[in-house]
Amino acid sequence: MKNIKNDHSNFPDVRLRRLRKNQAVRDLLQETRLSARELILPLFVEEGLKKPQDIGSMPDIKRFPLDDIVQELEKAADLGIRAAILFGLPAEKDARATSAFDDNGIVQQAIQTVRKHFSDNMVIITDVCLCQYTSHGHCGLISKGKIDNDSSTSTLGKVAASHARAGADIVAPSAMMDGQVLAIRQALDKEGMGDVAIMGYSAKQASPLYAPFRDAAHSSPEFGDRKSYQMPFANAREAMREIESDIAEGADIIMVKPAIPYLDLIYRARQSCSLPICAYSVSGEYALIKAAALEGWVDENAVMTEFLTAIKRAGADMIITYHAMQMAKLLQ
Repeated sequence: MKNIKNDHSNFPDVRLRRLRKNQAVRDLLQETRLSARELILPLFVEEGLKKPQDIGSMPDIKRFPLDDIVQELEKAADLGIRAAILFGLPAEKDARATSAFDDNGIVQQAIQTVRKHFSDNMVIITDVCLCQYTSHGHCGLISKGKIDNDSSTSTLGKVAASHARAGADIVAPSAMMDGQVLAIRQALDKEGMGDVAIMGYSAKQASPLYAPFRDAAHSSPEFGDRKSYQMPFANAREAMREIESDIAEGADIIMVKPAIPYLDLIYRARQSCSLPICAYSVSGEYALIKAAALEGWVDENAVMTEFLTAIKRAGADMIITYHAMQMAKLLQ
């Protein structure tokens, strides 16, 4: 293609506005299209809860008792959504996160319930982390006041294997421990569950945009922060190393999280690897849109659609979003 940077001879013969003159033309030529089948619905399941409970920092999002999750997923399926990621809130927590790998734990029961009702018609993804299950709220186990990486990865392997035994299709480690994907792959293969896929939270930033999630999942750390294991958000090259590491350890899908502030990382990942890419549009992204919309400052549907389209345009194959149901309704 010739360089037309300083060549104005194409105008008036070339008029790009011809391709935008009405909605029908714009629809015909739209390059990036969203589909409900590319959306993943996050679902909070709380042990011992009697009825759905509102989450103050995330309007329209709820914590659900076990008995209500099938009804919620039926609504999603009717809208064309075919995948959900489950987050468990246990009744009991301890320093070793033992409820996380209990085969009768809340997530394990939720997986079995969903699998029984939907068979193979709903992709079941599970978050594999320890923060909701530890009394101290960190994503790894504590030894001598610090995160013990290697004992944490061993425990994450137990959690993933327990989820797989219950019927999960994909396990998604989010703890950001070095070697977690390898430990999980080995744990799954050891139990003959080589067909369970791993979605690595590969480039998970140490972001303030997780605050509403921590409210929703009761998972704020009791002391310190998570910057010793989650990524510094200013480091793009380091993000690529994390992604490369997960791929080398056996990840089947990689993830960038959050999404909108890190479109450059999604794009770089798309250019450098052929694995499927998931982007997690996190709780803070949802809350910012919701809060502005509730004040009447923005059109929620328009901003939601623009944000999600931008995430896909950057290179994501699938998107975890708290707007999944609302977006799916618009796409019908």
